[in-house]
Amino acid sequence: MKAFVFPGQGSQSVGMGKELYENSEIAKALFEKANEILGFRITDIMFAGTAEELKRTDVTQPAVFLHSVILAEVMGIEPEAVAGHSLGEFSALVAAGALSFEQGLKLVAKRAAAMQKACTEQAGTMAAVLALPDSTIEQVCESIDGVVVAANYNCPGQLVISGAVDAVNAACEALKAAGARRALVLPVGGAFHSPLMASAQAELEQAIAEAEFMTPRCPIYQNVDAQPHTDPQTIKANLVAQLTAPVRWCQSVERMIADGFDSFTEVGCGTVLQGLITKTNREVEATSVSNL
Repeated sequence: MKAFVFPGQGSQSVGMGKELYENSEIAKALFEKANEILGFRITDIMFAGTAEELKRTDVTQPAVFLHSVILAEVMGIEPEAVAGHSLGEFSALVAAGALSFEQGLKLVAKRAAAMQKACTEQAGTMAAVLALPDSTIEQVCESIDGVVVAANYNCPGQLVISGAVDAVNAACEALKAAGARRALVLPVGGAFHSPLMASAQAELEQAIAEAEFMTPRCPIYQNVDAQPHTDPQTIKANLVAQLTAPVRWCQSVERMIADGFDSFTEVGCGTVLQGLITKTNREVEATSVSNL
């Protein structure tokens, strides 16, 4: 069985979506519609902006979402299951018919703005930890004074932690002492998927509550519990919880494989998820598509 997966923040690149815009009238119309909804020409930044401009959370998230969702629409994909990494969960929901293009983009823009605001309210960061058991990383985080938690369970041997700057730095030193091959602070602007996103979560909760969600055409395996869902109310609750909860990507992939999925296609910019899936299980097929 085949599943489609959708990348999150960090997969962006200069020029993303440009070929799609130029080669498909459907894509061009959707990109222009997005410019109207957002109130600024995000396509100018996506197609010709600098890497620095693309890094802003309130630009990155809609840009990554648009690339994935418009590509999926032009491809005419009919997934048997979907999943998305963090932000990618919104792309997955649109691809599966649970959210309209317009509603999905509005929620992503709201989410991005709320997270950007939370980043300015409380300084935070994230760090990638390699080659330590998840349980060891969790125990070290619990021992640190200050906010630092496991945030992204990406694949076996790769976990990202998130929290207050001082606490993350202290955790990195403790994790290296515990035997981590690397504990590297990432160039991100905030402590995503940690308690420091609580203010953003409160803002997003209201927007999601007011949004119209439909029953998806196929199950979506959600980040917070790595389980398949089709009930709109459950999906909504999980999307809200996701902002302060860890992304259980490795567990999601393992559950999908256990449920019979043996082919995964990453839809959007980059090959990050393709790589993580291969590292999780080398026996399944993992591919990616970023253009027509």
